[in-house]
Amino acid sequence: MKFDVQVDRDHCKGCGLCVAFCPRECLTMARTVNARGYHYAEFAVPRQCTGCLQCARVCPDTAIEVYRLESRSPVAAETGVRGG
Repeated sequence: MKFDVQVDRDHCKGCGLCVAFCPRECLTMARTVNARGYHYAEFAVPRQCTGCLQCARVCPDTAIEVYRLESRSPVAAETGVRGG
């Protein structure tokens, strides 16, 4: 199964928690900055993502949503966990 992690770049403050907590190292910090001047998180290695929602759970700004690619539905909606 494949997943997509959407990061709201302009809402991300670049704390890096999602990068640190991703067990599969799917996220990295961008080299560019957002409108607020922060290096934002970006989904860099899609093939490794298992849709575990760790990134969305630790994001203090709820700037991350995880989607199952086949249905484009939020994974959080299917599990009952708020993903972002």
